[in-house]
Amino acid sequence: MDTSFPETNYPLTFRQSDAKVLGQHLKLRHSVELVGMKRVGISNFLRFFLNKKGVVEEYIDQKESHFFVTVDLNDLVEIELFPFWILTFKRLMDRIPVLPVPETVKKEISTLFLDAIQSQDLFMTVDALRKSLILICENNVFPTLFLLRFDRIGPAVNDQFYANLVGLREATAERLSYVFTSFRTLEQIAPQVFHRKLLSEFSHPVYLKPVEKEDFDISYGDLSRKYGFADGPTMKQRLHELTGGHIQYFQLAAITLGHKQETKVDGLLKVLEGDERIRYLAEELWESLGQDEQEALLKTHKGAKISPEEKQKAMYLWETGMVRENHKSHVFGELFEDSLKKHGKGTNGHDDKVEFTKKEHALYNFLLEQIGEVCEREKIIESVWSEVEDLGVSDWTIDRLVARLRTKLKKQGSKYQVVTVKTRGYKLTE
Repeated sequence: MDTSFPETNYPLTFRQSDAKVLGQHLKLRHSVELVGMKRVGISNFLRFFLNKKGVVEEYIDQKESHFFVTVDLNDLVEIELFPFWILTFKRLMDRIPVLPVPETVKKEISTLFLDAIQSQDLFMTVDALRKSLILICENNVFPTLFLLRFDRIGPAVNDQFYANLVGLREATAERLSYVFTSFRTLEQIAPQVFHRKLLSEFSHPVYLKPVEKEDFDISYGDLSRKYGFADGPTMKQRLHELTGGHIQYFQLAAITLGHKQETKVDGLLKVLEGDERIRYLAEELWESLGQDEQEALLKTHKGAKISPEEKQKAMYLWETGMVRENHKSHVFGELFEDSLKKHGKGTNGHDDKVEFTKKEHALYNFLLEQIGEVCEREKIIESVWSEVEDLGVSDWTIDRLVARLRTKLKKQGSKYQVVTVKTRGYKLTE
């Protein structure tokens, strides 16, 4: 349990309905696909669920012993299956000190891990992990692997990978559970492998929507103090309306308000929509949707009627809370809804300006300082997004910024071009 997260100070009632659903699935030893729109706050919820004292007793079981292992697939450098299993085993080993089993069992698991590392063999690694999980379960501990950002491994999965996932559960008499987090279901991530007919007995989709007002209020105080923007019930209410309870929208808004020392509620939409980071987030959400979903979203934005067939094709919008139902359907937050205006006008979100934006300029200067050398993604984040490093920067955001810079350099007739170095980063060349 890590008490360094602010979520450990949240009351046990935070996202209570979501915690109850996830807890009930884990009590029954189900596996779960925890799905939400991009950057909506799945990590925020899981930091609470995994680290808040009393969660297991409140939402799962007071008598059972549970062992949670978090595997963040953002840590994968190579999107391949062998590195995935090594990372998973390594994260299990990181948690060994708190595993409630005898020291002899811990030593046996450590030996299995070292043998797997030395073998450099996929089969032996999965087999060693299987034996380790069996040892854990034989000591009356229920392990759960939380596989975060599972969509990252999607392109690499195959039938054998699915068989390994199922095999690990069967080897532990289904005492092992998985929690897959993603912005899409397993079936949508890799339909050639994960078929819903097969998944019906393997995993259960659970959708995490933007937070409601009472949960928004819980995290509001922490961010207002952290980023130093004006607090108060009017500001709190207005920020919830603007962000719709979407956590990254709220965090970016908090950073912007703290930087600008904005205290006026009137005109807040204009202040925030002018922030480049917020515009990128809106674009990332838009581009994560399929064509049917985009069309249904624009119809909702315009107040047009949506047929049952159209709604069925775009059900993701309702399941994730991107579209909400009160008296009528509406887009979840004013900031995102405002960004839809340009799509409604048929611009497709493209920026025809040749001048660099602030972030594009920062990226260009960073690459120019290292001209001809590979600039890794982590270094780009430190240089270009240093003010939001703790929020995390998605692969999409980096790739999109690079794509914009490439386009503008070409339009400007620049002698420079940005070259992609696969799995590592980018470099500027002449």
